[in-house]
Amino acid sequence: MSIQALREQRAAKARALNELVNKADWNPDVDQPVYDQGMAELDELDAKIKRIQDVNAKVADEALKHSVIDAADRVARNQKSDGARIYAKWLRGGDKALTAEDWEVVRNTMSTTTPSEGGYTVATDVATTVLDALKAFGGMRGVAGVISTSSGNPMSFPTSDGTAEEGEIVPENASASDADVSFGTAGLPVYKYSSKVVPVPFELLQDSSVDIEAFVRGRITTRLGRITNKHFTVGTGTGQPNGVITAAGIGVTAANGSSQVTAITYDSLVDLQHSVDPAYREGGNCRFMMNDSSVKVVRKIKDTNGRPIFVPGYEETSPGGAPDRLLGNPITVNQNMAAMAASARSIAFGDFKHYAIRDVMAVEMFRFTDSAYTKKGQVGFLAWMRSGGNLLDVGGAVKVFINAAS
Repeated sequence: MSIQALREQRAAKARALNELVNKADWNPDVDQPVYDQGMAELDELDAKIKRIQDVNAKVADEALKHSVIDAADRVARNQKSDGARIYAKWLRGGDKALTAEDWEVVRNTMSTTTPSEGGYTVATDVATTVLDALKAFGGMRGVAGVISTSSGNPMSFPTSDGTAEEGEIVPENASASDADVSFGTAGLPVYKYSSKVVPVPFELLQDSSVDIEAFVRGRITTRLGRITNKHFTVGTGTGQPNGVITAAGIGVTAANGSSQVTAITYDSLVDLQHSVDPAYREGGNCRFMMNDSSVKVVRKIKDTNGRPIFVPGYEETSPGGAPDRLLGNPITVNQNMAAMAASARSIAFGDFKHYAIRDVMAVEMFRFTDSAYTKKGQVGFLAWMRSGGNLLDVGGAVKVFINAAS
């Protein structure tokens, strides 16, 4: 069966489970076995889809490395934009491979007198591709607010908590009362991140059938994506970004002696939702965020009527593409969230758009051909980027659940 057919089958099954869970006359004795069987079938379909995707990825990787890419397709790919074409040209041949016309498209950033360490500010369209790839990595960039600045100067944002403020009724001919507003500031500093050097064998650079741009981009986005997502999630705020889980307030702390050392109850999830002010909840952006292992735990939770609170996602135009939902809100899986354990901040809920990620200028690449790499038959590539993040809200837009300590 094709992967498309499997996806359509999964969407149909997920749609049926949505209708089952949302029906008015839920009967635990009759409907629960149907739900459990349906979820088991969904898991089996997901496993089949993943196996096919893994095989396809392996075949594509082999094709990439051992050639078999049609020349016409290669030319079309490399010429999709001047920036991408010149970037790939520079990756293969370095500064000397670029013509005077090529240099008009890019800006050379030689920050060293060593010729083998030529710098290259990635062209705008290529940089956008890198940032899009980072957005899909880890979870935070997909739900946070992202801003770009042209410099890394210190930046502070005014903050003010007005959730407890209210107006008044004023009698005729009376004066309105004063109510001062207290303001604070939240900083959004940036930090310099490196991908660490990516060594590439000469053979890959010399093989014209290899999409060297995709190869290098894949490695640097994985490395930069992994470290920045971790810091945007649980960063300490000292020498690194202030992570959303570090900055968020506590919504629910499970009582000691309960079953919530490595689990969570339906009541705690409801309490976590309502620990976030309705002003945020009614904005339509609130969601749960948790580790995939925590999703496994909440999938088994039922409400007071015995109805499962986890609803698998589906989408008509993109089977399996909609997010899973918990108590009516989407779930974002973030593997940098702590797994459920004693005193762990394992689940967050709220409007993550109030967490700001700041990127400064473009990604910068360096190409190394000195003896340290030449004697190994390699060329080294290193990417730099400047980025930071902080929760720019003091009204409680995001709250966390803390597992019981014992």
